[in-house]
Amino acid sequence: MGKKNAIYAQSGGVTSVINTCAYGVIKAAMASDFIGHIYAGLNGINGVIEEKLIDLSKESPEAIEGLKFMPGGAFGSCRRKLRDLEKDKALFQRILDVCKAHDVEYFFYNGGNDSMDTVKKLSDFAKQNGSSLKVMGVPKTVDNDLPITDASPGFASAAKYLVVSMIEASRDLESMARDSTKVFVLEAMGRHAGWMAAATALAQRDEKDGPHIILLPEVKLDRAKFMAKVKETVDKIGYCAVTVSEGVKNPDGTFLAESGTKDAFGHAQLGGAGQTVQDMIKQDLGLKTHGAIPDYCQRSARHMSSKVDVEQAEACGRKAVELAGQGLNGHMVTIIRTQDAPYKWHLESTDAGNIANTEKVIPKEFIREDGFHMTEAFRKYCQPLIEGESFPEFKNGMPVYHRLKKELVKAKLPPFESKK
Repeated sequence: MGKKNAIYAQSGGVTSVINTCAYGVIKAAMASDFIGHIYAGLNGINGVIEEKLIDLSKESPEAIEGLKFMPGGAFGSCRRKLRDLEKDKALFQRILDVCKAHDVEYFFYNGGNDSMDTVKKLSDFAKQNGSSLKVMGVPKTVDNDLPITDASPGFASAAKYLVVSMIEASRDLESMARDSTKVFVLEAMGRHAGWMAAATALAQRDEKDGPHIILLPEVKLDRAKFMAKVKETVDKIGYCAVTVSEGVKNPDGTFLAESGTKDAFGHAQLGGAGQTVQDMIKQDLGLKTHGAIPDYCQRSARHMSSKVDVEQAEACGRKAVELAGQGLNGHMVTIIRTQDAPYKWHLESTDAGNIANTEKVIPKEFIREDGFHMTEAFRKYCQPLIEGESFPEFKNGMPVYHRLKKELVKAKLPPFESKK
């Protein structure tokens, strides 16, 4: 039969190790005996639909190796959601046409919940239309909300960044609290699942260390109880550090800081939960506050990535290629934990339909009874994920990050016009 070609594409919010996933896919594909050329979709699924495929054979070996340390999405990501097979039939058919035109039989899609919905739909469409295209999902999300898998590549590194940020900011707060700031508020990503905010619990090793309070989407905010906890903490140690998930909710279930707009996936756009909490504290307690919103910094901080996260990201990419070579289709690679300390894990896979549009929230046993912090069980889960360092090369005091040329292969089909 001979070798067939492959496409890799990135989707959704990026992470500090999404390109390490890409590296795993690309290196495994290049070393395989069943994949010829491997291309990358420019800006995710958009590049496939628009037949804008990056020719990875044109990239230098140094640039390919540099993917392991490159932040952001090296090939460009997207937030394009494909609807059901009938409403977007033309788009699914276009993807098959592009793959056929470039002799592509393997498609690797690197993303989260919504991306796995695309993996499921595309694999189903291909099967229904007699295509031999095999579609594999490579997990990725800082939100850590993918079910079945022990952790999602990207989460541990973002968690590590937030833990270190909280440790250092708490020391600053402790220094200034006598005459100045009494409360510091750190806002973490996480719409419906508070894993990112929860991770900062690892920063607290005694009562002086923050965070003293963690506000999660899984626990509706009781304003009076929260204010009482802040006052109690300030009265006791002189200051209070708070981590707020961007998705923290009011008692009625609405987001504390919903902007009223939605993204391309239909998710509510959130903005300023941390600032809202600061305003509440000033209003109710009259205390001086400071806040920080790490935003893109927390998810793209490659200089502080977890070694465990980097290793799992690359392994997931390689495993996706291995499974595709075995004929698997419409699956996502999963990480299975077998031991906490020392942390041991291996890789399996599950049907992408088990992942698509499903969010893994923090279980009750991980949340302290009062709802304001995490339990020892959570620490045992999270601690091994942030272990180890995987530093990029530094030059002139700064990390060295490569940039790809991203030369496109010659288009073989007429341009395709579609409404997003």
